[in-house]
Amino acid sequence: MLSPIAYKVIHLLGVLMVFLSLGGLCLHAMNGGTKESNTRHRLVAITYGVGLLLIPAAGFGWLGSSETMQGGMPGWVWAKIGIWLVIGGLLVLPYRKPHLGRTLWFVGPLLGALAALIAITKPF
Repeated sequence: MLSPIAYKVIHLLGVLMVFLSLGGLCLHAMNGGTKESNTRHRLVAITYGVGLLLIPAAGFGWLGSSETMQGGMPGWVWAKIGIWLVIGGLLVLPYRKPHLGRTLWFVGPLLGALAALIAITKPF
């Protein structure tokens, strides 16, 4: 078992990886790029996928190392899972709907901020 700080760092590394790859992909699509013209699409997808694996793995490890999970998962954890499922699906949108690239440029980080706010305040 890792220390809670190690879980936090791994969790945040996953978040950074997800938003790094999403931002790069949105920028490429906003500039008229396609999946075929992106020679590093595979790197972007791998970075995104690894980030999406690190986030819940470290998040649940972090929760397991604390007293939070006594009596089942709190509602705020379920809300964060829902938000991250939405963020997980965002990778396909810039190439399928390039006109949404600019919107995703702002919506993605706002969803991440909402997930952080829920984790900090634990409203339910």
